[in-house]
Amino acid sequence: MEFALSEEQEILSESVSKMIESVCDVDIIRNHSSGDKELRNILKNQFVEMGLTGLLIPEEYGGSGLGVLEASLVAEQIGKYVAPVLWVANSVMVPISLSDKGSSELAEKWLPQIAKGEISACIAINEVIGAREDSGLKISKGKISGTSIFALDGEHDPRIIVTAIDNNLYLVDAKEEDIEISEIPTIDSTRPVSEVIFNSCKADEISGGKEIIDKVIDSGRVILAADMLGTSDSMLKKAVEYSLERKQFNRVIGSFQAVKHMCAEMAAELEPCRSLVWYSAYAQDSIPEESRLAACHAKAHLSEVSHNIARIATQVHGGMGFTDLLGLHYWFKRIGLARQILGGPERVRKEAAKIQGFGVLI
Repeated sequence: MEFALSEEQEILSESVSKMIESVCDVDIIRNHSSGDKELRNILKNQFVEMGLTGLLIPEEYGGSGLGVLEASLVAEQIGKYVAPVLWVANSVMVPISLSDKGSSELAEKWLPQIAKGEISACIAINEVIGAREDSGLKISKGKISGTSIFALDGEHDPRIIVTAIDNNLYLVDAKEEDIEISEIPTIDSTRPVSEVIFNSCKADEISGGKEIIDKVIDSGRVILAADMLGTSDSMLKKAVEYSLERKQFNRVIGSFQAVKHMCAEMAAELEPCRSLVWYSAYAQDSIPEESRLAACHAKAHLSEVSHNIARIATQVHGGMGFTDLLGLHYWFKRIGLARQILGGPERVRKEAAKIQGFGVLI
């Protein structure tokens, strides 16, 4: 039995990589971080043109009907170039939330529009993970009120917002209801998060209960782990390349044993993570009994490994690693935010312990 990517999956990964690389470099990322949103719109159009917005959407709704593994391969390339793309929520978590057969009416209405790129979707379920004291949602007579923080993919004026209350998912039409969306400043300028205020908004309940909420969160965690995998891989390569160019005492610093060890340790830590992410992504679609635990392992482990690589890669660059000239901080900050979204490593490990029956020890 061969545990490797298929030819089609490799082609998908390479195609996305080439496309993002052609429009995204550090200077463009710098302009984006300064307020220029042209890159965001270019990438959105490119993703629609390549059919990526419908990657997880079933074929009957105009999508490709592929799985979380393929979505994680795309996420890895997005992270590699710290691209500001609507992906985690719009193209993965929301389509999965509508995948239950009991939600076919909502799926039929909204998924074709997401697949074509006609609308964007936002996910606001941070309250399941942990709510701020002055935030939280309530539902009464089918109407939602309250504030949800750290919503994902809310920067493109989303048409629909999926949120969670009392172990149920709800879909709100942002165009028809009174909703206020504002960006929350974070360290990462390449992945905006939003605060969503619901002012007594009519909501459609999505079937599936807690099971579908867990599935949506698990898929999001795997995609974030894949994003961190790509970001870490890029930082490692940048560190190696710099070590072979920078000279001290008439020698490239990459020839010094200390620097060799730093790069070797990063590579040794990162390489097993790729298999972990692939397996976790595969489990979401094909091994449901292991999917939750695998997602927790992937998110927690990649959060720690990528954080360590970000630190060491910056050290290899020396003082230049902290300057805007190289732009290494965009990758560093991307990892910093991703490791906390949908639960930091400590929280996710606690969930993994409970899944395995160790909750009484926590």
